[in-house]
Amino acid sequence: MANSGLQLLGFSMALLGWVGLVACTAIPQWQMSSYAGDNIITAQAMYKGLWMDCVTQSTGLMSCKMYDSVLALPAAIQATRALMVVSLVLGVIAMLVATMGMKCTRCGGDDKVKKARIAMTGGIIFIVAGLAALTACSWYGHMIITDFYNPLVPMNTKYEFGPAIFIGWAGSALTLLGGALLSCSCPGSESKSGYRAPHSYPKSNSAKEYV
Repeated sequence: MANSGLQLLGFSMALLGWVGLVACTAIPQWQMSSYAGDNIITAQAMYKGLWMDCVTQSTGLMSCKMYDSVLALPAAIQATRALMVVSLVLGVIAMLVATMGMKCTRCGGDDKVKKARIAMTGGIIFIVAGLAALTACSWYGHMIITDFYNPLVPMNTKYEFGPAIFIGWAGSALTLLGGALLSCSCPGSESKSGYRAPHSYPKSNSAKEYV
């Protein structure tokens, strides 16, 4: 059975990864304007995220606009939104479940086998959350690559990877690794009866007593 240090390390890594997923979902820098062409105006930089578009001037002033219609967005952005929200919700559930199953907490009773199973369940939920976020970031990245190498897309409208995607990939990896460490809390085959004292055999009637 995994020790408390391994559980605490896995929970900390998964929590740090979940915070990274929250950050990448909120910030608008999922894709940024590319400067690959020759006649590209560098006075402003354009960013696109899951919830808004932003324009940054050379003076450092940033202006953002929320998307007017959700249904008018491309299918990749809608699917990425849904997967990231599902990942964050699963992360919250996993944190609550894993907290009850960790050895360093009093929640979930005193049964070590039961607590180990609860911690393992929390780790599995963390793994599912990390897979959902990894799928979302990879899908969005594939969309950026496809548009960038599409010859029908004008050069001045091409975009590259933004910092949010890299944060999402790193957060997904930490969440997956932390969930895997928590899943190592799988209980072993332990006897519920514990240690049994050896049987005391009765003395034979033929034994002689010496005075």
